[in-house]
Amino acid sequence: MFTHITVGADDVEASRKFYDAALGALGIAPASGPDPKGRYWWRTDRGAFAIGNPIDGAPASCANGGTIGFGARDAEAVQAFHDAGVAAGGRAIEDPPGERQGPFGKLVLAYLRDPSGNKICALHRPAN
Repeated sequence: MFTHITVGADDVEASRKFYDAALGALGIAPASGPDPKGRYWWRTDRGAFAIGNPIDGAPASCANGGTIGFGARDAEAVQAFHDAGVAAGGRAIEDPPGERQGPFGKLVLAYLRDPSGNKICALHRPAN
């Protein structure tokens, strides 16, 4: 459904280091860039994710109520994403990483705030 997602960052270098670590734990290669607009990009065959200073020059802000979810191959990758993200300057939020049961079945989730406050998660859907 999505081709790419871009989020703003006031400290682009701190955010790049955070996402290189957290997304690297999910098997995603380090960012390319910066591009001519100063953004860094993580690309897979399923889409792209980018960070950069807001183009309008205003401070970056995060979406209250918004979450960006990244797919994980297994429960261990979810935990690795969480641990790498916290070690690289992210903040653990909500419940600890682990299994949840909900309306969509069993999920393994970990939630973080990146250095700019954006809410992200890693998600694995185990076979039920």
